[in-house]
Amino acid sequence: QVQLVESGGGLVQAGGSLRLSCVASGRTFSSYSMGWFRQAPGKEREFVAAISWSGGTTYYADSVKGRSTISRDNAKNTVYLQMNSLKPEDTAVYYCAAGYGRTWPYEYDYWGQGTQVTVSS
Repeated sequence: QVQLVESGGGLVQAGGSLRLSCVASGRTFSSYSMGWFRQAPGKEREFVAAISWSGGTTYYADSVKGRSTISRDNAKNTVYLQMNSLKPEDTAVYYCAAGYGRTWPYEYDYWGQGTQVTVSS
């Protein structure tokens, strides 16, 4: 069992930056791939970024590629999402997830409660 707690969301102006963090409980964190997803009101949950268990491989949605960086620190059981040049369309609840997947929500077994990111224009 893995429990995930996100933090770092908030209100930011367009063009600003945020760093989301997700801390995992349990000893098996380093065996999981980790992903970030987001869900805006009235929309389906969508993939943002993912990172392999070792951190050696990363994946990004086209919408955030070049503006976001996913990283992890297995010693701290933490995965991060650095988001730069934020746009109003990045506004959503951001979720971290643990599993053995890449870009599809169904590939992930554990989910956090989410953190709200709001980007004002």
